[in-house]
Amino acid sequence: MPAAGVNRPGSRRALLAVLLALSAPLLVLVALLVLLQRQGLDRLQALPALAIGTGLAVHGRLGRARRRRALLQALTRPAHPPG
Repeated sequence: MPAAGVNRPGSRRALLAVLLALSAPLLVLVALLVLLQRQGLDRLQALPALAIGTGLAVHGRLGRARRRRALLQALTRPAHPPG
């Protein structure tokens, strides 16, 4: 018997959203592990992954903050009287 919600259409989308949300931090983690493991010039191969993962994480955080700020402004804006 399958687990509850495994075959629902939305469960695959939710799993994909979770994997996508974790992709940038995991990329940074893997790049840091490679930096610790390798020696010399071999470490340079991890720098693009580290830069891209960090950039994606920062971009996501700034975008989320921008959307939250816009939502707060929309919620606190006085309502227009009907008419």
